[in-house]
Amino acid sequence: QVQLVESGGGLVQAGGSLRLSCAASGRTFSIYTMGWFRQAPGKEREFVVHINWSGTSTLYADSVKGRFTISRDNAKNTVYLQMNSLKPEDTAVYYCAADKAATPDEYDYWGQGTQVTVSS
Repeated sequence: QVQLVESGGGLVQAGGSLRLSCAASGRTFSIYTMGWFRQAPGKEREFVVHINWSGTSTLYADSVKGRFTISRDNAKNTVYLQMNSLKPEDTAVYYCAADKAATPDEYDYWGQGTQVTVSS
């Protein structure tokens, strides 16, 4: 079992930055692929980015490529999402997720989400 807790969301002006964190419980954090997803009001949840267990491989959605950076610290059981050059369309609830598969189709574990609001 893995429990995930996101933090770091908030209100920011367009062009600003936020750093989200996702703290995981459990001693096997380092073996999990970690992903970030987001869901805007009235829209389906969408993939943002994921990172493999060692941090050596990442995959970004085109909409965030070049602006967002994912990283992980396995010693701290934490994955981060640095979000720069934020746009109003980035407004959403952001969720982190974990799965043992290298490229998960579906993630087994989810956090409760953290709200990110970008004002224009």
